[in-house]
Amino acid sequence: MLHAPLLVHPMSQGDSSSSVFSPAYNFSAPQFAKRQNACFIVGSETLPEETSGLAASLAGTVTCDTSQTTIDGVPDVSSGGVTFSSINFATSGQSPLAFALDRFATTEPLANNDLLVFQNELNVYLATEAGIRSVGGNLAIKVPKFFIQFQMARIQQAQGVVSDVPGMTVDHQLGKVLKNAAGEDQALLDQVNNLAVTLN
Repeated sequence: MLHAPLLVHPMSQGDSSSSVFSPAYNFSAPQFAKRQNACFIVGSETLPEETSGLAASLAGTVTCDTSQTTIDGVPDVSSGGVTFSSINFATSGQSPLAFALDRFATTEPLANNDLLVFQNELNVYLATEAGIRSVGGNLAIKVPKFFIQFQMARIQQAQGVVSDVPGMTVDHQLGKVLKNAAGEDQALLDQVNNLAVTLN
C-alpha cells in the first residue's frame, strides 16, 4: 500500500515559506473522482483510494515530459526543477537502498538541510510510483521513496518540529524503510538504523 507522504500540499519551487509537513490529505474529496487522470497515470489498473488521492494532489505540481519515459512507460516527471530521470534509482546500477543512501544523504548540521529539495524529490517519486501502479508494475521504487520520507522526518525533528502524528515520526518512517528493504545487505540496513538516532 502506498502510504501518505509527509506533505499535504505538494509544492513547486519558490514556495519555501509553506509548511512542508502536515497530517493527511483529504483522500475522500469528491472532486478527485471526477478529475481527468494526471499526466503520469498511463495505465488502466484501478488505483487504491490513497494512491488516486495522491495523484490528484500532485497533478497540479508535477509536470510530465512525454518525449521520454523512465520506468514501465511512465513519462519523466518534474517538480520544482527536479526530474525523476535525474534521480532514477533504476538506472543507477545500485540496489534501491544503496542508491537512496548515496543520493538522498543529508549534511551536518541536520537542521540546515533544505526540506524543499527533499520535497520535490519526494514529489517525483510519488508521481512515478502512482504511474507504475497504474500499469501494475514492480514497486521497488517504494524503498527510495520511503527513505526520502525518512530523511524529511529526521530533518524536521532536528529543526524542533516533532510531529504527534504516528505516521510522520522518524521511527515510523524507519520501519517503512526497513520493511520494504528487507532483502538488502545488512550493512546498508545498519546505516539506516544509525541515521535514525543521528538527529543533529
